[in-house]
Amino acid sequence: MKTKNILAVLLVIYAALWFNGCDNENNQSNTSVEFDTIVVQKQIPLIEVADSTLPFADFKINFIYPSKFGNDSNLIKLQQIFVQEFFGDSIDSSLSVINALNQYQTNYTKEYQSLSEYFESDKQKMDGKIPMWYWYSINLENKINFKNDSLLSFAVEYSNYTGGAHGSFNVKNVNLDLKTIKVIKEQDIFIADYKPILTEKILSRLMEKYNISTIDSLDAAGFIFPEGIVPNNNFWLDADSIHYEYNQYEIAPYYMGVTEVAIPYSDLNDILLPDGFLKWFINKEQKD
Repeated sequence: MKTKNILAVLLVIYAALWFNGCDNENNQSNTSVEFDTIVVQKQIPLIEVADSTLPFADFKINFIYPSKFGNDSNLIKLQQIFVQEFFGDSIDSSLSVINALNQYQTNYTKEYQSLSEYFESDKQKMDGKIPMWYWYSINLENKINFKNDSLLSFAVEYSNYTGGAHGSFNVKNVNLDLKTIKVIKEQDIFIADYKPILTEKILSRLMEKYNISTIDSLDAAGFIFPEGIVPNNNFWLDADSIHYEYNQYEIAPYYMGVTEVAIPYSDLNDILLPDGFLKWFINKEQKD
């Protein structure tokens, strides 16, 4: 009987140690991150001939990525998130940083140079003049908005020109829980019915920022798409506020660029998920 009791106790201890080990594997204890940067700047010719007068694409990449973070498996996991968010779905996130960049450049080059089959016919239509719409450009870069031992927020900025009246510029924000190495979305920090309340808070802060007195005055201030002033999951977090960003044409015309609206955490108490990341983060920051 004593032997069975001892075995039972040992099994319980073993199980506790096993589950604790699994938890440690899933949660990063050392959350210090170091970064490296890869810069690529080149001209991609439309046609592979030695003629500097022919169109080209101005190709620029500035990629900040994590080079040191905990153990090897957690570093790879963090790098995969950066690759996925930086290059998008067209690139396999399991590729290394260098291979992902090379693949992105290869894909862009192939797509751009495929236009060359129309170049000569368009040139003839222009009486031998080179059509200006064949000059392209792309600039892809990221920046770190905020980092401490719990949270990492970064932005991916994408601008391109494809021969139209003007180019385009977009910002995508990414927030990471460094303990779990997971991307933070709105549903991870807000209660179920948060959208109508948060929409009012965003609208109020936007009107305050631009000195708009009434909702009817939004149009006159340039915000001609007011239906877009809603939580859009394009936000970044810092020590005391959540920052929503709206890209060109989301809520305003091209010339107004990206619109940012900051909401202090003190304004969000009524919609924060009690056991969500942001509630925990705010409490931790207040203690520190």
